[in-house]
Amino acid sequence: MYCRLEICVDSVESALIAQSAGADRVELCDNLIEGGTTPGYGSISSARRNLDIDLHVLIRPRGGDFIYSDLELDIMRRDIDICGELGVNGIVAGILRAEGTVDIDRTSRLIELAYPMTVTFHRAFDMCADPLQSLEDVISTGAKRLLTSGQSNRAKDGIKLIRQLVAEAGDRIIVMPGGGIDDTNILSIITETSAKEVHMTGRKSINSEMKFRRDGIRMGNSPELTEFTRKIADYEKIRGILNILNRKI
Repeated sequence: MYCRLEICVDSVESALIAQSAGADRVELCDNLIEGGTTPGYGSISSARRNLDIDLHVLIRPRGGDFIYSDLELDIMRRDIDICGELGVNGIVAGILRAEGTVDIDRTSRLIELAYPMTVTFHRAFDMCADPLQSLEDVISTGAKRLLTSGQSNRAKDGIKLIRQLVAEAGDRIIVMPGGGIDDTNILSIITETSAKEVHMTGRKSINSEMKFRRDGIRMGNSPELTEFTRKIADYEKIRGILNILNRKI
């Protein structure tokens, strides 16, 4: 069994590292500290020009919940149009209702607009009240793929549900585990769920080249990152994951 590897990245630099390491596809985002938002035009355009592998782009206008106003929905439509114009292979999106159900109507309209790009319904699914009914709802929208951690913080803790979703989905939609996947758990996740695709970041922290460093000032609120460190895709980590997957084949 061949398991495809999608690497989630927040820069063109990381996208190119993922490609060189052997990833099958990248999902390009921005603002991963909030779970990801839509990257800018320049990043999407540069990624498409420089990548030979498939490029998927996250369509999420802000962090927070997955209920969107008409204004936000218009922004999402415009971002999808841009992706289509730039030759992106797929988008990643999802809209919920306040009751914890999939907004089938609005999500379906985005999927129709995105065609012929494929659509992955993202981890908004993990915030749904009834996962099995929500799986059927996602399938009804026309999405090709569902990204899920099995309604847990980490996919390894959601294996039981992911396995059930894969079985229920059959050939109707690809169920792709994601969330906290690394070299210590990826083999057990794909073995126990029978997933044919898997999603991960595979990053490392690197230090800034800044020599002068102003202490005590931060541009953001993240306790784990300062202006003198950043995260990028880790070539060796991704290669290690692919070696594990090759042993699975």
